[in-house]
Amino acid sequence: MSGAGKKVADVAFKASRTIDWDGMAKVLVTDEARREFSNLRRAFDEVNTQLQTKFSQEPEPIDWDFYRKGIGSGIVDMYKEAYDSIEIPKYVDTVTPEYKPKFDALLVELKEAEQKSLKESERLEKEIVDVQEISKKLSTMTADEYFEKHPELKKKFDDEIRNDNWGY
Repeated sequence: MSGAGKKVADVAFKASRTIDWDGMAKVLVTDEARREFSNLRRAFDEVNTQLQTKFSQEPEPIDWDFYRKGIGSGIVDMYKEAYDSIEIPKYVDTVTPEYKPKFDALLVELKEAEQKSLKESERLEKEIVDVQEISKKLSTMTADEYFEKHPELKKKFDDEIRNDNWGY
């Protein structure tokens, strides 16, 4: 296998072990997202399998003696010499160095967005609990009890009454 092909196959194999497919699947909400995620995982697995099988095998060496017996050594030696003179250029990765800093910056941005999202989720969960609590007590709750939980709303109403601003 060529050095570059082996490197690609190794990276793909390592990446497949570090991807938390089940963890990502738990985050999905819609059926469409689940279908797209399933398609992505299937495509990744196909490419990874192809990289592991197709590019991880060395080509079978040519049995030059077999061909010398059947065709003759003159022609086979000419082909062998031409075959040996072929130089396959080594792959030089010029793309990764260009995009690695951008990718790393996106990872940092992703972590920040994740933290912000987690904080917002906590805030929303607290708000949901408050709304559920209020909805249970709503039929028996007095205005004073409601204003105890929401003093800013009481202040707003008091200011409107004091300023003779009735909202119409």
